[in-house]
Amino acid sequence: MTAAGQAQTGPAPSGTTRPAGLPAGVDAWLGRAVPELQGNLRHELIAGGRSNLTYRTTDAAGHVVVLRRPPLGDHPATAHDVLREARILRGLHGHLPVPRVLAVEETGEVADAPLVVLEHLDGTVLRSPADVERHTTEADRARIGPTLVDALVALHGLEPEVIGLGGLAHRRDYVTRQLGRWHENWHRTRIRDLPDLQTAHEHLVAKAPEQSRSGIVHGDFRLDNCMLDRRWRVQGVLDWELTTVGDPLADVGQLLVYWAQAGDAARALHDPATVLPGFSTRDELLARYCLATGTDAARIDYFVAYNWWKTACIVEGVHTRVAQGAMSGGDRTAESFAEQAAALAGRAATLAAALRRR
Repeated sequence: MTAAGQAQTGPAPSGTTRPAGLPAGVDAWLGRAVPELQGNLRHELIAGGRSNLTYRTTDAAGHVVVLRRPPLGDHPATAHDVLREARILRGLHGHLPVPRVLAVEETGEVADAPLVVLEHLDGTVLRSPADVERHTTEADRARIGPTLVDALVALHGLEPEVIGLGGLAHRRDYVTRQLGRWHENWHRTRIRDLPDLQTAHEHLVAKAPEQSRSGIVHGDFRLDNCMLDRRWRVQGVLDWELTTVGDPLADVGQLLVYWAQAGDAARALHDPATVLPGFSTRDELLARYCLATGTDAARIDYFVAYNWWKTACIVEGVHTRVAQGAMSGGDRTAESFAEQAAALAGRAATLAAALRRR
């Protein structure tokens, strides 16, 4: 997340506690790295992100930038790589609506972790039904799904060389690699057993499809990772830390899993924005993508099941970090994330078992 969203942890007036993860030396570094900032900086933790910590930083003159760093505590070496994310954003700038990278601190000497400073985009991120009701009409909502699909089509039309991932362009083992990566991350960091997660993994491994094409995969494409302008077009696609080269249908499956509809028994998000009247249906989103890309819609079922499983892995990882105190300023309890992860894993196991029976 790059700009909009609720600020949860306020700035630290003189003599009070600074936001976790931003020691005092960060302000001096920002003054050198981003000359337009004019001092007396205040930092607010932006709500919504459960992975990298994201702060809105404002100076005395009202200039705003966005600061990102990895979460507190230990995490897998390949996860939460803000420096890789910055390289990807620099490659995408000019090809896709993304925030500009303003500065990078690679050594970790300033904050005991790398730092990335991004352009602040003055748009709207819709994270919840309350956001939707406050900012949109039903007519507005009808435009939002199509603009997200169009952004995804544009991304999948780019060559991996654009973002420095040309060396991965000819890989055809994306699903196998992702299943192994997320399964390993879960086993390395887990603090409880979650049998449905293991069961779903086994079914997905057994039914892994052959990869038909390679393209840039965002890895977490959904409504609240897109900033919208006043005409409800995509102003910026955010959160690129999971980006790689693979089967683009993984992004489509992710979008559909997160795109909840009224009446859904299972929901990937805790409080999904898309349940209100006016939004496109999942079938409409899929049809628009398939028409634009020539994709066979029959291939999507596997990637929907896979994304329920991957999302369960992600939420279980958040549960672990919250339980261990590695996420700052959160608005939910560890128990809440534990229940959500279990429900997601159950949905993934059901869908993956259905694939196996075919």
